[in-house]
Amino acid sequence: MSDIPAPLRHIIAARSKDLGDHFMVARVLPHAKQRLVGPFIFFDEMGPVDFAPGKGIDVRPHPHIGLATVTYLFAGEMDHRDSLGIHETIYPGDVNWMTAGSGIVHSERTGDEARTHGQHIHGIQTWVALPREQETIAPAFHHHDAAELPSLDLDGVELRLILGSAYGETSPVQTYSPIFYLHGEMPEGSHLALPEGYEERAVYVVSGLLTYGEESLKTGEMGVIEPGVSHDLIAQEPTRIMLLGGAPLDGERFIEWNFVASDKALIEKAKADWAASAEAGFKDSVFTLPPDEREHIPYP
Repeated sequence: MSDIPAPLRHIIAARSKDLGDHFMVARVLPHAKQRLVGPFIFFDEMGPVDFAPGKGIDVRPHPHIGLATVTYLFAGEMDHRDSLGIHETIYPGDVNWMTAGSGIVHSERTGDEARTHGQHIHGIQTWVALPREQETIAPAFHHHDAAELPSLDLDGVELRLILGSAYGETSPVQTYSPIFYLHGEMPEGSHLALPEGYEERAVYVVSGLLTYGEESLKTGEMGVIEPGVSHDLIAQEPTRIMLLGGAPLDGERFIEWNFVASDKALIEKAKADWAASAEAGFKDSVFTLPPDEREHIPYP
């Protein structure tokens, strides 16, 4: 029996759910095999889907604590509104980084123009758990246009660095722990070495087929890399990937509904605060609604 570990610790297949109007969302993290990769505690692929005129995304206002949300689109557009008063439309290649910290409320909707004309939308949403020292910091929101993010061409593989540092480049997006997150386009037959210097790493195949060592990954699969193993990713056909990872978190994280925390008491408080805020009509309460919003998602 060989003492050489397999190149992939886990292969995780995305689990798809239809949210209505054929809007498919595929969840990868958290998973029973792998709850986190570095600080990434939640990873969803949205679409691809074509919305007819008059249709779109309507995620009503809901709260978060203890994490940062990251929205990245390949196609389409989406409007973000939050309780800080921010209203930002995100387009392909841009980054919306929302630090929930001690608590924030936001909605995600298709804007009026896109809803009028209909649109094709496809993207990734992920949550990054914050270190203990930052999990109750003041909430904040930062938007970065695609042109602000480093772009790389590594032997024909086109990469955009969304978060952190990799391949000698650093993203302008403020983060709170060692992290990397990239969007890559690999032509058939191309090779790509994974970013170095991180204990936890993974690759998600948005579309296409690639190999890592003797193992294969196809559309909708995440390969969690075995630490200490190093191979090139090799595209067997044109392949779109997301690379992600970082340093392990400083302890266990609990996740319940939209809340993430190192202490269950913080989650229980957030649940109570959300219920009390709703009861008070979000007036003079811990949680408030984004301007121009009148709806909210009740705690399930």
